[in-house]
Amino acid sequence: MTLPLDEATFSPGVRAADWRAAVRAAGVDLVTAHAVGRAYVEELVQQIEEAGPYCVVAPGVAVPHAKASAVVRRDALAIVVLEEPVSFGHPHNDPVEVVIGLAATSARQHLRMLAELANALDGTGVTAALATATTRDEAIAALRR
Repeated sequence: MTLPLDEATFSPGVRAADWRAAVRAAGVDLVTAHAVGRAYVEELVQQIEEAGPYCVVAPGVAVPHAKASAVVRRDALAIVVLEEPVSFGHPHNDPVEVVIGLAATSARQHLRMLAELANALDGTGVTAALATATTRDEAIAALRR
């Protein structure tokens, strides 16, 4: 597995007024973990503004990500569980309660990480386990099932 789960951040009970705030919460966690530069946070938001809610990959789950660039220092994940779900404008998978910010150092790694994350999220009960996780260990265990 190439997902950087051992270094993933976890923030439960995050309040977000809208999808932008939810995405920024994940982005700020990536910045705090020294995985990306501050510019990456707005790249995440801008990507969704331009491409639509492409990142809402499963019911209740969004995986915002931007292209690998110089502001990405290392591969990383930031798992954010929202106190109240928010709408991203996705026709089938809204509202979102789990936001997993993804940063990758190369295009190849970006695709690998997205594929592995999609496979992990496809597992029975994974989304529910993430949404109810109260500790980092619980969230990581849900993705490792």
